[in-house]
Amino acid sequence: MFWPMLAVALAFLGIAVLGVLAARVLAEVRRLAGQVAESSARISRAADDLERAAGPLAAAGAQAVQTLRQE
Repeated sequence: MFWPMLAVALAFLGIAVLGVLAARVLAEVRRLAGQVAESSARISRAADDLERAAGPLAAAGAQAVQTLRQE
């Protein structure tokens, strides 16, 4: 009777350990998802800033090409 009860107790402890580890993984996945969302937003803002900054530069470059073609 001792061995079956020991097996059941060890199985319960094993499942409990897996449950704790699963909870920790879930918490880390949520934290990582938040960081990915924040990074994505920052990249999007940087891309918008770059696009706005490149507009006048592209216009100046096009004007320089037109000037060179006319000469």
